[in-house]
Order: sequence, then C-alpha cells, then structure tokens
Amino acid sequence: MKFGEIDPGSWPELQPYLDTCLLPMSGLTGEESPWEAADKAARTGEWLSPLEQAFRGRTVTMPAYHYEAGGKEHASRVNRIIDAWKKQGFRYVVVVSGQPLELADELNADLFIRPNLDDEEPEAQAITKALADLWRKPRD
Repeated sequence: MKFGEIDPGSWPELQPYLDTCLLPMSGLTGEESPWEAADKAARTGEWLSPLEQAFRGRTVTMPAYHYEAGGKEHASRVNRIIDAWKKQGFRYVVVVSGQPLELADELNADLFIRPNLDDEEPEAQAITKALADLWRKPRD
C-alpha cells in the first residue's frame, strides 16, 4: 500500500499486517536537468514496483526521499526517519533506489534494494526474494 491509501480510522486494524516500510530514495543531487531527475525517479520506481505488487498487504510505501546530499549529516537525517518509523511499529525498513547508493553503509535500514552498477536492470524475482528472505531471518 502507499502511505496515502491509509486513513486514521483503518490504521489500527491494518498496522499488525503492515510490518514493512519501503523508503524510495531517488538519489538526486540537485545537479540534474529536469529530464534527468525524472529518469532517476522513474528508475527508482522500476526497482520499487516488484515489491509493491508482490507484497501489497504487508508493505507501506512511504514518501520518496529524493535528494541525497551525502556525508554523515545526511545519513543521520535518514537514520532518524528510519528510527521514527520503527518506533511507530514498523518491524522492517527497506530502502529502494534505482541508483547505487554511496551512503547505504551508513544507514540503519534492514535491507537495500538497488543496482550495484548504474546500468543494471531490476529483476523482479530477485528483488522479491530478497525481501522474503529478510522476513525469514531470525530477529535478534
């Protein structure tokens, strides 16, 4: 589900089933032309779509985080968002991007879905398997 599809009245009954939060990260720097920014956002959508389709009743796609400034301050800001969502009851937070993310090692996400190379195409089966494998892992 997308965040805008959930209303306050239905959240209490849905929350036990929606334990995974998806955070799309476009990885924009601000130096892109309008069409380059659109391409990056669309590419993130291509990597996100298999998860949204396969796991609609278990995931919530939150608003996209578009601009990546880099550095520890930026990672800290994203980690505060991740931590807040976990305090709200999400068991897992998954970062999804259509670009390789340099700051991935700095983030407290449970899983990263992203290409390793700029021109790598998303494989729906591998993407959905990665999330299903996360759910199967014993939690600490």
